[in-house]
Amino acid sequence: QVQLVEAGGGLVQAGGSLRLSCAASGSIHSIDVMGWYRQAPGKQRELAATMTRVGGTNYADSVKGRFTISRDSAKNTMYLQMNSLKPEDTAVYSCTADGRYWNSDHYTAYTAPFRSWGQGTQVTVAS
Repeated sequence: QVQLVEAGGGLVQAGGSLRLSCAASGSIHSIDVMGWYRQAPGKQRELAATMTRVGGTNYADSVKGRFTISRDSAKNTMYLQMNSLKPEDTAVYSCTADGRYWNSDHYTAYTAPFRSWGQGTQVTVAS
């Protein structure tokens, strides 16, 4: 189907910046929405930001004004620019994508919906 691979996590001092990327590959027909979720230790996973195919964005209140989501549709790659990082941003960040992929049987090719998740990348912000 569709695989997602994240990169760009790491350790940064408070006030610093990191840029995450998420590359989608596979039998992609179209990607409607891509997003970033994060899960801090002992907490539930929460939405950080999403972006639609036409460029609509949605951000969690906690990251508004500091994080920017962007997308290179030609490369099926999404980015999350994280500025002014705080210790409370420490979490595993995972990307997700919803769309349609190509499949086929013996007689015809067709598209089917998918939702994929990446493996996650650790972001640690030191105070």
